[in-house]
Amino acid sequence: MRAASVNRRRILGLWLPRLSTDRIERRSPPPSASPAEGARAPRVVAAKRDNALVVVACDAYATQGGLMPGMPLATARAMHPALEVIDHDPFADAALLAAVADWCDRFTPLVALDGADGLLLDITGCAHLFGDEAELLAMLSAALMRQGFAVSAAIAGTAVAARALTRGAPGKIVAPGEEAGAVAPLPVAALGVDEAIVRGLRRAGLTTIGDALARQPSELAARFGEAFVAVLRRASGEDDAPISPRKPAPDYVVDKRFPEPIATIEVIMPTLVKLARLLIGAMERGGKGARQLTASFFRSDGAVRCITVEAGQPVTRVEVVERLFAEKLDALADPLDPGFGFDLIRLAASHSVTITEAQRGFDTTAHQAEDVAALADTLSARLGARRVIRYLPQDTHIPERAALAVPVQHCPPDGADAPWPARTDEPPLRPLRLLQQPEPIEVLAGVPDGPPAQFIWRRVTHRVARAEGPERIAMEWWRAASPELTRDYFRVEDDAGSRFWLFRDGLYGREMMPQTDGSGHPRWYMHGLFA
Repeated sequence: MRAASVNRRRILGLWLPRLSTDRIERRSPPPSASPAEGARAPRVVAAKRDNALVVVACDAYATQGGLMPGMPLATARAMHPALEVIDHDPFADAALLAAVADWCDRFTPLVALDGADGLLLDITGCAHLFGDEAELLAMLSAALMRQGFAVSAAIAGTAVAARALTRGAPGKIVAPGEEAGAVAPLPVAALGVDEAIVRGLRRAGLTTIGDALARQPSELAARFGEAFVAVLRRASGEDDAPISPRKPAPDYVVDKRFPEPIATIEVIMPTLVKLARLLIGAMERGGKGARQLTASFFRSDGAVRCITVEAGQPVTRVEVVERLFAEKLDALADPLDPGFGFDLIRLAASHSVTITEAQRGFDTTAHQAEDVAALADTLSARLGARRVIRYLPQDTHIPERAALAVPVQHCPPDGADAPWPARTDEPPLRPLRLLQQPEPIEVLAGVPDGPPAQFIWRRVTHRVARAEGPERIAMEWWRAASPELTRDYFRVEDDAGSRFWLFRDGLYGREMMPQTDGSGHPRWYMHGLFA
């Protein structure tokens, strides 16, 4: 294949080859093999593969002792009797890799996962913020090593080339258009393709990427598939594909770096206000307003804390941003822990919309909607967006579907104007309080088509003194995957004066066929309580 650079994209590949053992060692260092030797025992992480225990990760001492991932655990124990073995925890590894990815957001917002132990960072156009690509690579690697990770990193023009270099030539920075020559001496396994393809290439005598690039694409496609040929084209820089970031890039973002970490709220809040002023100014120039704002606090030890606030109306004033974050910070159940301090604070408009200026008159009621929206934003910041809701009427006879609960900040603009059906019934035919889910009751005495004479609800027996009904409601067959039973609702009052709304689920002799063994009878439910 003939390499030709198709773009100027720059990708930084990051590989954590000992992620599993590094995670464990950061929590508890490995013990010594024996006091006499004074050496530390090798540590490996093992998992079951094809009904056999194999080594999936090795620490530095195990690697020096000749152990490697993929080796049977029995062989590793024979080589090192004092070997320390820990069960593989893929979920804990994934959580740690996600935390590292969050930390990498300080360099670029475009961070993608690369397997179970790697990351890909799109640093196109942002390396100059850290000096140059070499300084960025050195800074990132040194910071992760200080946090206790073994790191392998490289920079190239495509994600496949960057990934291959991290596995075969760590620390290398490939100039645009030179990917083919850089990856040629690397083993084909560095491409990250299926193991069956790697074995097939080796049997064919193609042990390096350069060997595969020297063959005709049609030959490789016939043997190993078009997907492998596409990977080769990307490795050589002849083709490219964008990475898939973990998080969407924010619409607008500003940040502040500190030469010395900060730790007090007296410094954090003024910093957020200054960032908000910059962010609002940038959005004003684009005619935008923020519907969602995210503040990210990067600790010097690598931990990252993100706080998000939402607004029902586009935010265009710094005072609103300050108020929302102040409410959010005050209401945190888990306070913002600065640890050894924050060395970077970032404010991003995760979601922005175009704003249109409206002509205001002298009517004092014209601002009521804005005041209500501001109150809703404040309550949502303190209590949570899902806890401040508005009910919207629905065109249905099913009681539990008659109103839709929507977070007030996500309510459509015309939601407040939706008409509710007028109540003309006196006394009311529907209860004031409707249970979230109908609760089953035990009927002690009843007739096939009438209300129960006595029932038990929540372990309390109620004797029915008066009853009205039935009100028959057929379920909406076009919304259900399977047929639902017809309900007969009754308004009943017990001998203590309490009033309930009950229903029988199913019709006698039509939907429910009672059997001699007592089965097949409709069930009764409590659905609401009258005032």
